[in-house]
Amino acid sequence: MPVFHARCHCGNLNAEFETRLRAEEHTVRSCQCSFCTRHRTRTVVDKDGRVRIRVLDPEPLNRYQWNTRTAEFLVCRRCGNYLGAAMPTTAGGWVMALNVNLFEESPQFTQEPLKVTYDKEPVEDRRRRRESTWTPTVWEHG
Repeated sequence: MPVFHARCHCGNLNAEFETRLRAEEHTVRSCQCSFCTRHRTRTVVDKDGRVRIRVLDPEPLNRYQWNTRTAEFLVCRRCGNYLGAAMPTTAGGWVMALNVNLFEESPQFTQEPLKVTYDKEPVEDRRRRRESTWTPTVWEHG
């Protein structure tokens, strides 16, 4: 099972992404909201994979929410990098979409991102879509 490693520039936010897919098999998405376009985000998910997030120092972690407040955009206050979007599930866990640009292996993701817009998606539909397609996630601190 491939494992991809993501981290912000200063190294405070880290993620391991275990997935059944090789880099070239992933659908890379480019959300067209103002937040994502300003960060030039390219994201991947795998509902059958797993993300392990490790935050070395929780103080500089900005769990930014905007608009519908349905997800937390994980941004490092020290270096400004955006790791991805995480959302709590109704079952008590977390799911996430990861920003490929922060992967050590990002050059392997050469496919053109699929431009997507979710502006008109009702909030409950958005939550259901994320719970069924985003990657199950666990948090570690320290």
